[in-house]
Amino acid sequence: MPKYLLRLLCFTMILGALPVIVIGSVSYTIASRDIEQKVRESNLQILHQTQMRVEQVLRSLQLSSIQYVNSPLVLRAMKQPLNSSEFQEIRDLTSGFNNLQAVTSIDQAYLVNLEQDWVVSMRSFGKINDFSIRDRIGTYLTYTNSLFWVTQNKSSSKESVPVSAGMGEALTEQAPTLISSDNVVSMVFKIPMVPTNVKPKGFLVIDIADAELSSFLSRNPNSGDLYVLDKDQKYFLNDTNYGNKYDLLNQDIQERVQTTGEAQGFYSAEVEGKPVAVSYRQSPLNSWLYVSVVSLGQITAQSQKIAVVTGVATLIMLLVTGLVAIYGSRRMYSPISRLLQFTKGLDSPLPPAGRRQDEFIYIEERLSTLFSSERTMREQMKGQHVHLQEFFMTKLLTGKISEEDFRYQGELYDFPTGWSHLGVLMLQIDTLEGTRYEEQDRDLLLFAVNNMVGELIPSEIRFTPVMLDDAQVTVLASELSDEIQLKEWMHTQADWIRERVVTYLNLPVSIGISRAYSSIGDTPRAYQESKEALQGRVSLGSRIILHYEDIQPRGQVEAALYTQLRMIEDQLASAIKQGDEEKTDIYFTQYLGLLADKKLHFSEYPVIMVQLLSRVYQLVQEQGGDVAEVLGEKASMAYLLKLSTLDEMTGWFRKRLFLPVIRYWKEQEESQYMNIARRMIRLIEERYDRDLSLEACAEELNFHPVYLSRVFKKEAGVNFTEYLAEYRMEKAKTWLQTTDLKISEIAEKLNYTNPTAFIRTFRKITGTTPGKYREQQR
Repeated sequence: MPKYLLRLLCFTMILGALPVIVIGSVSYTIASRDIEQKVRESNLQILHQTQMRVEQVLRSLQLSSIQYVNSPLVLRAMKQPLNSSEFQEIRDLTSGFNNLQAVTSIDQAYLVNLEQDWVVSMRSFGKINDFSIRDRIGTYLTYTNSLFWVTQNKSSSKESVPVSAGMGEALTEQAPTLISSDNVVSMVFKIPMVPTNVKPKGFLVIDIADAELSSFLSRNPNSGDLYVLDKDQKYFLNDTNYGNKYDLLNQDIQERVQTTGEAQGFYSAEVEGKPVAVSYRQSPLNSWLYVSVVSLGQITAQSQKIAVVTGVATLIMLLVTGLVAIYGSRRMYSPISRLLQFTKGLDSPLPPAGRRQDEFIYIEERLSTLFSSERTMREQMKGQHVHLQEFFMTKLLTGKISEEDFRYQGELYDFPTGWSHLGVLMLQIDTLEGTRYEEQDRDLLLFAVNNMVGELIPSEIRFTPVMLDDAQVTVLASELSDEIQLKEWMHTQADWIRERVVTYLNLPVSIGISRAYSSIGDTPRAYQESKEALQGRVSLGSRIILHYEDIQPRGQVEAALYTQLRMIEDQLASAIKQGDEEKTDIYFTQYLGLLADKKLHFSEYPVIMVQLLSRVYQLVQEQGGDVAEVLGEKASMAYLLKLSTLDEMTGWFRKRLFLPVIRYWKEQEESQYMNIARRMIRLIEERYDRDLSLEACAEELNFHPVYLSRVFKKEAGVNFTEYLAEYRMEKAKTWLQTTDLKISEIAEKLNYTNPTAFIRTFRKITGTTPGKYREQQR
């Protein structure tokens, strides 16, 4: 299909299809937004109703508890000591707990007197240390409010206190049946009920099983997952164990509440890679968060029908638009087609076969070819003349043209005449690091510099500038004969070039200048002198202009220098092994400072740097590593020899050698730590039923016990003794669940000298005794 006809067809299609696509997209977006808004309002309403039901029960219980705390019976009891002989008064206090059952089912209640050291619960009476609530009193004392809510695991609130005969029976008759639940919600009153930092006289603690409160949660399937978080982001009041599924989501909700200060909200998020809609409300009563999480797929299910209908209608309209566009485009293209056939009959070059070209551009090119043949020929000849000049200069610099050939061909290229002496300037880029350029821009930058030199230096005093290898080379021609004046004149020209390059390109460059010569045949020698002058950057630095006379050797290197360098190399290698980047940098700075103090000739630097490179390679090989794999291609010796400045070399050593080797040594050391920890864990798994200690492992693995202890703690997160005890208790739990072995037999199988030590360890780790654990599992 012709290119312009294709453009007409595409433009017509876009003009007709764009309104259809926009209208369909907007209608679908509006419908989806309306559905999402309705779901949002519905979920927030459900959360509000759930919150109101739960808080109504809590407020009613709170009011009843306040009446109980302020009753004369409680106020009188808080001022006097009680003992088990005062049966009637204790019974009256317990009866007050039973009255609270009219509001909701209570799991447990405590009246605690801190001054007189007694506790009355729904089932017993005794000292504070006889009750499990003693572990919670310290936490309650940290709260400043006189009334607060606490959520906790029920195992920490179970009562197992023995009471005196008669007294226990009387209280047990009034106690309700405990609700089986994993968590409890505790309502705590300070007595007296005045917010203060002074230690209270006592507490009234009401424990409510979360199973009781969870019955008030909504069971509407459209509301998704509904759960409640306490102020510590712990799940409770829910029947489903969500585990860590919503941990990140809960943190996000907490941040939104703290940032915006709004008590409710609705937004979209992702849970396990799936989009969801989140609704939340914060309770002003106790700062609980009521959260509803609904899958967006469930929300947008209804909008999918709208999407299907909209898509079908859009496709039909696009098809009609396409048919109309094809017919109209062909009608509009017919005059252009006739003009194109006419231009093809003109005597001019045809376009390449297979090339699809715009018709108007083709017609323009055919017509302009008829009127510009002569001008095109002249431009082509002028361009070829410049290339021939550059080619000639390249051959002259490399010694492929004799003086006779120059005399014959030099006049053809308009080179300077009447000169007395010549000199070669070689310009190289010092480095591209720290500039706005990349390494792949180097050739383009040299081309730009070459053009600048051609414009800055008049053609009367220079031959054609050329690019040779990685440098820009210019041959200057002067009528001066005095060597000092010639040197100053060439230095002035070089400084002018360097200044303009820095100004326009912001590029660090250096220039090497050869000795002046009078015979054109000495040009190759002068070219090598300018190259050798540039090599002096290794010892003298970058961004400079160097004359060949200034870089001649200054004598032999002192033998003591290599001994001093070897000592610093040893310190540098030790710092790399220790992974100490700071010391590595300090020793390397000393190494470079020593080289600078000795003012070495540039030819000595590659030898010394290769010696240091070999030492770094040796560090990699000591750990069994492959140099090419650890350091990569850019850390090779060939790459080092290509570097031309000291700054490039020092940066290359730090970035390409020292840092990768330090990381490699650290990885190897960490791998050794992991291997030792695995072997110690394997010994625990194999010998848990025997007398196993850290010293025994050290003897088995041939390491010092202190070293093994540090390695195991780092990798496992716990010390050796704790890990061994936890592993043994896991074995014990398996036997308690699956066998009928006696507790004493299990203790013996786990190498405990007596059952008491085993029971104590089991209870410390699991929070319960072996017998109770077996009962719970069965």
